[in-house]
Amino acid sequence: MLAIIGGRGLASLPSLEVTHRQLIRTPYGEPSCPLTYGRIGTQGVVFMARHGYGHSFAPHEINYRANLWALHSQGVRCIIAVGAVGGIRADMVPGSLVLPHDIIDYSWGRKHTFFEGPDHPVVHADFTRPYCPQMRARLLASAAQSGIALMDGGVYACTQGPRLESSAEIRRLEGDGCDMVGQTGMPEAALARELDIPYAHLCLVVNWAAGKGESAEQVAFEPAALGQGVASVGAVIETLCRM
Repeated sequence: MLAIIGGRGLASLPSLEVTHRQLIRTPYGEPSCPLTYGRIGTQGVVFMARHGYGHSFAPHEINYRANLWALHSQGVRCIIAVGAVGGIRADMVPGSLVLPHDIIDYSWGRKHTFFEGPDHPVVHADFTRPYCPQMRARLLASAAQSGIALMDGGVYACTQGPRLESSAEIRRLEGDGCDMVGQTGMPEAALARELDIPYAHLCLVVNWAAGKGESAEQVAFEPAALGQGVASVGAVIETLCRM
C-alpha cells in the first residue's frame, strides 16, 4: 500500500476513491487525524493530513512518531510526503515542484526516534541518503509522463517554526548549502527510515524565503502558486499510481 502524507494545501486527494476512514491508536499517542483509505486506479492508497483536517497542528506540535507508526501498522510499503517550502536558490521560484535529495535538520525538541528508553537498544540508523532513490525515480518518471516540470535535487532545510525565518537565518541556511526551507521534513523522514519504509519528499515552492525575491522586505505568499502547485502534485501522484 502507498501512503501519501499531505501538507499545507493538500488536505485530500481528489483522485482518491475513498473506501473508509479509521483512527489508529499507537503506543505514541494519537496521529494527526484518522487515516483515509481508498484506491487510485488499481493502487491501494492511504492518505494522512499531516497537520490534521482543518490544519489544527503547527509543525512543532505534530506527533510525528504516532503518524509514522500508524502508517507502518497498516502495512504501508512506501511514503510520498508532500510539503510546502520557501525558495532559497534562485531558480526555485514560487510554483516550482522540487524533489529534494538531501536534508539538514535545524529543528529541536521534537521526538526524533523510536529507539529510546530502557526497553530499547541504542540504534544508529543510516541516514546517508535520506530519500529513497527508487521512490525518487518513480516520481521523476511520473512527472515526465504527466508533462509536469519537477526539479531533480536540492537540499531541504527543516526549521522549527511556527514562525518564519529571518533574512539572516535564510542567509545562514544558504551558506550551509540549503536550497529550500520548510518546517515539517524532520523527524518525519528519519522516523520512516527507522521503520524501513521507503520515503520521498515532493515539495511545492509557495513563496520566496525571507530576504529573497518578492520576500525581500516581508515574506510574500502567492495563493496562485499554491493552487496551481497542488493540482500538479495531484497529477503526479495519480500518474504514479496508474503507471
